[in-house]
Amino acid sequence: MLRALAVDDERPTLEELVYLLNADPRIGAAEGASDATEALRRINRALESGPDGPDAIDVVFLDIQMPGLDGLDLARLLTGFARPPLVVFVTAHEDFAVQAFDLEAVDYVLKPVRRERLAEAVRRAVEQRGSTNPAPRIPVHEPDPDHITVELGGVARFVAVDDITHAEAQGDYARLHTDKGSHLVRIPLSTLEERWRARGFVRIHRRHLVALRHIGELRLDAGTVSVLVGTEELQVSRRHARELRDLLMRRP
Repeated sequence: MLRALAVDDERPTLEELVYLLNADPRIGAAEGASDATEALRRINRALESGPDGPDAIDVVFLDIQMPGLDGLDLARLLTGFARPPLVVFVTAHEDFAVQAFDLEAVDYVLKPVRRERLAEAVRRAVEQRGSTNPAPRIPVHEPDPDHITVELGGVARFVAVDDITHAEAQGDYARLHTDKGSHLVRIPLSTLEERWRARGFVRIHRRHLVALRHIGELRLDAGTVSVLVGTEELQVSRRHARELRDLLMRRP
């Protein structure tokens, strides 16, 4: 039996969808979320719970046009997860079908939702989730390498990697610094180092990852090394000092 999450910003539509899903005997439980940000929090909790945990979600029935983060944006974010839930789009618009299936949606259901049509979407989700040896889902579109998703004021936003001056380790999180402020993301600094090495980011300290293009000065003072990034001075560990000097000397 599937555990489902319905996402729609229109309350009557959401309540009707949750009701129809709960009436289907193949759905073990269905709950609702009124926007994509709330849904993302719920999905993150499901992933932390694990596929057999009490908060797990197998399939998301997702509206497309919503204020803030829309359904396609949320589906793109899910493609970057290791074990994303299945996605069924439920929308009043036919125009997004190609994009939806590019994101490997299980089905595309048009509003107003008919019980029979929704039942067919559930059947397809059950069939895909219940495969004996399911192949890993490989998204057609890789997560956008030029941006990283952050949450700001309860809204998911996309920050350009080129705008990030440096990243600071904070346990299992990293704080990303830009000229306009900072953002906390749940990604270890070591993961960002590997992901952004080819984009000119270099580790200067166990706590700091810096974009070479944003280094204004390299300072040497009584055997210590530091760099000026914007108005902030960051210490460079002895372990990384030689590599950093070589990289800066070769920088165009």
